[in-house]
Amino acid sequence: MSGAIIGGLFHVAIKTGDLDATRRFYCDVIGLMEAPRPDFGYPGAWLAVPTPMGSAIIHIYAGGPAMGPDGRAPTGSGAIDHLSLSASGYHAFIERFRAAGLDWREFLVPGTSLWQLFIYDPSGVQLELTFEGRVESGPPPDMSEARRYRAGESFFRPSRSAA
Repeated sequence: MSGAIIGGLFHVAIKTGDLDATRRFYCDVIGLMEAPRPDFGYPGAWLAVPTPMGSAIIHIYAGGPAMGPDGRAPTGSGAIDHLSLSASGYHAFIERFRAAGLDWREFLVPGTSLWQLFIYDPSGVQLELTFEGRVESGPPPDMSEARRYRAGESFFRPSRSAA
């Protein structure tokens, strides 16, 4: 298969029943910025990494195609366990989560220098932020029983995930 190359992730699409809360979470708490979005005839937002040429990496859509047969947007990650973004400013993100009243979990990837934070968006999609611990300041991830991330164990609580 000469010439067939994957160049990277183009975007991830997330359905939501609350576009405003989801937009606030990804922009105000996570720090993404809105990108121009075509008019598809239903509400939504494209969110990007805040760089001058930021690509639209998360597409949010609401209304029409976001609604299931029962007229509500589904919640949770379904077959997709989580969305992972590389990040910097580990302790600054924890402060953002605290300020927004959000719950999170922490993890130190065994045998590596990677630090991770896990949090849920307002639609119940799990987000993983991964940091290079060698360049982060402050203490490493809190691996106590109350704060440690455990794969497969949900800590999503809808009332604690809206921004």
